[in-house]
Amino acid sequence: MADSIHCVRKTLRLMPEEAKLLSEKAKACGMSEADYLRLLISQKPNDYPEIRKQLKALINEVNRIGININQIVFHHNAGLYSKEDKTQLVAYMRKLNQTVQEAVVQIGNQ
Repeated sequence: MADSIHCVRKTLRLMPEEAKLLSEKAKACGMSEADYLRLLISQKPNDYPEIRKQLKALINEVNRIGININQIVFHHNAGLYSKEDKTQLVAYMRKLNQTVQEAVVQIGNQ
């Protein structure tokens, strides 16, 4: 079935170090070398397993922080808002900004 989809054959020559690196990177991603090369050619960041894991962790962190922010806003609307809540809100927003910035840096380096 793969031959009917991928019908053009290309020969590639690599130095031994390059071949070893290709093999290691493909194995680390749980892919064949051919699939890994196709992935690199397509340049679809969402296809990279590392990026998917980082984005999922970022989404989970944002959701947790959002829940805390919602609780603070609820207390504010109920008239139970205190100065400590404002401090917490600022801290959560800083943590959110820091987490997003770290993800951008990590994804940008790949």
